[in-house]
Amino acid sequence: MAINLNSHLFAGNPLRSKTPKLHDPLSLSSSFESLKSHLHQNPETHPPNSPFFKVLLFKKGRPLVSSSIEEEDGVAPSWHLGWIDLADCKTILGKHGVQLTETSLVYLGSRAEEHVVYWAMDVFENRELVTELRNSKQLCFVELRTLMIATDWTDSWVMGDLAIAGHGRALLEWHNQSRFCGHCGDKTVPKEAGRMKQCSNEICKKSVYPRLDPVVIMLVIDRENNRVLLGRQSRFVPRMWSCLAGFIEPGESLEEAVRREAYEETGIEVGEVVYHSSQPWPVGPNSLPCQLMVGFFAYAKSLEINVDKEELEDAQWHSREDVRKALRFAEYKKEQRLAAAKVDQMIKAVKKRRSSLAGYLAKSGELAPMFVPGPFAIAHHLISTWANQDPPTGTKAQMKKPPSGFVSKL
Repeated sequence: MAINLNSHLFAGNPLRSKTPKLHDPLSLSSSFESLKSHLHQNPETHPPNSPFFKVLLFKKGRPLVSSSIEEEDGVAPSWHLGWIDLADCKTILGKHGVQLTETSLVYLGSRAEEHVVYWAMDVFENRELVTELRNSKQLCFVELRTLMIATDWTDSWVMGDLAIAGHGRALLEWHNQSRFCGHCGDKTVPKEAGRMKQCSNEICKKSVYPRLDPVVIMLVIDRENNRVLLGRQSRFVPRMWSCLAGFIEPGESLEEAVRREAYEETGIEVGEVVYHSSQPWPVGPNSLPCQLMVGFFAYAKSLEINVDKEELEDAQWHSREDVRKALRFAEYKKEQRLAAAKVDQMIKAVKKRRSSLAGYLAKSGELAPMFVPGPFAIAHHLISTWANQDPPTGTKAQMKKPPSGFVSKL
């Protein structure tokens, strides 16, 4: 079953993070000043003209979440972000010796229609805090990758929650990775409500901003023989195949990176390269917390595969019928429900059921001969688009409008 989404997972963040007009109480600067006064004055209620503050706690990149079950027709659990209001957050953290200050919070954005401003905070390791949040508020820190699979892609609110969680994780991981100035080595301090950092050295004062690590991901197509090239890495579960991918090198264009990576990993020469879409990817390694996957169709000029074993375990051509079969029989919805149930069990501290994630059982009950990543990944949409229609080429390639500065044909 191919899944068509309005936007990729981790995209479509519903929070407005840009600084609006001057004197807007929801702007970054106004919200930050109001936050400082609340932290210092410790009011029981918020002044009527002040925005309401909510905080999302993270521990080692794991956002705090809750779970709910609709009591009708046995509907699967659904997770949501575990927002805590400012007063409760101060009380809970204070009991465990964690100080809530303006420098420990990172501005995420606002929803103007709600008059609410959202913040993120990393609480690191604190077992007593984790236990209290679970027992008193039914909240638990959960891996973003688990939430990614557990997300019901038909639920726009949960899709928005996942995008917010990904944005928060990326910002907090960037803070952890940029504690020292790369120019002089002195410590950096948060500025602009955590949206930038500045060197504490009065002579240096170098400003540091979050940066994306762009990754090209491409579906290599053999147009004449109606097949695509898919690769396997050693860390993949059995029978899983996916698109080729790689980082862009300094001084290299996107299309050059696509051609170089395809040739280096498989020995396949690529000619035409066509843009498809892009996806934020905040679930990479901590050393690269904020990646952007930029997806392409790449049309092969040669067909003989020569796999670089240091890059891939294997690479093979797969026919359109085999790919369609893999998409048709993989039960992605079942996996989503199992993952959602796993999140619910984690929050309630009950014994976890074993997930069938490593198998993607076919509807017949037998293991599918091959499968591709689920709808949480851009690779799925590159593969399913090709499997169900011939992607346009050249100047006709207008599948999705590319980001500003990109062109549809590269």
